[in-house]
Amino acid sequence: MDKSAFAALLEENRAVLLDGGLATELEAQDHDIGGVLWSAVLLRDDPQAIVAAHRAYLDAGAEIVISASYQASRAGFHQLGIDADDADALIASSVSLARQACDDHMTADAERERRPLVAASIGPYGAVLMDGSEYTGDYGVPDAILHDFHAQRLALLDASGADVLACETIPSLQEAGVLADLLTEVQTPAWISFSCRNVNALSDGTPVAEAASMLKDHPNVLAIGINCTPPQFATTLIERIATAAPDKAIVVYPNSGESYAASDNSWSGSAAFSNLDVTEWLSAGATLIGGCCRVGPTQIAAISVMLQRSATTVS
Repeated sequence: MDKSAFAALLEENRAVLLDGGLATELEAQDHDIGGVLWSAVLLRDDPQAIVAAHRAYLDAGAEIVISASYQASRAGFHQLGIDADDADALIASSVSLARQACDDHMTADAERERRPLVAASIGPYGAVLMDGSEYTGDYGVPDAILHDFHAQRLALLDASGADVLACETIPSLQEAGVLADLLTEVQTPAWISFSCRNVNALSDGTPVAEAASMLKDHPNVLAIGINCTPPQFATTLIERIATAAPDKAIVVYPNSGESYAASDNSWSGSAAFSNLDVTEWLSAGATLIGGCCRVGPTQIAAISVMLQRSATTVS
């Protein structure tokens, strides 16, 4: 896919709607994704379920869908008895399935003029560990381990035909630095989105402004932002990122605001997402807006209406 597709979209200088939580929609469709591969197990077991989940978000108005590769890895598939070559094929298929959903949606929606884009999800090292460290960044490993982990999957997804590489839920400056180095070598543009503990810092405690500043001149990272972070933190985080990296687009797709417990894969507390007016995020500087865990097609459709009203007001 032409590298310029994502860049051209950003150059339109308007709000772009992302999808919501893929796993959230798969669970809503009664799929069991509680194993080591999370939603990626369906790449093997029921790929059309993934297509259907993407379609739900496209039908809700999403302009970019994020592939089911977040937790997909050779190590994870190996635990299911799948060898490296077959694992690679399954990981790459996540982009093909997202593309299929886009094609099917375009066929079904005659009024849609613009073909949706596909972002290849690149989750953090901690997602594969399944020990909750993706929400702390406390890996206790040297850069070389992170480099080797990300390099193979990045190369695979860079060649997959995705429109953008979505390096997401990155909890630490260390991991962001490793990804930044690797992303200098890719052909596909990228975004890096951080998970944050509050309005000031990444999950590992690094000031978000420091992390954004590290990426402000990166040639292939076209957008910086946050995801899987409580939505009430979003506005201030957007402002800090915009100040630290003024020439980058800002991507923001928080979770519902509920609290996640990795020990038993449960959520508690109240959802705040539905009560927020995302046009505040636009005013703060966000360009790419969507949702993460526990944010489904209903919420994405509501954001679509807000963005459309905002565009009408501006014009």
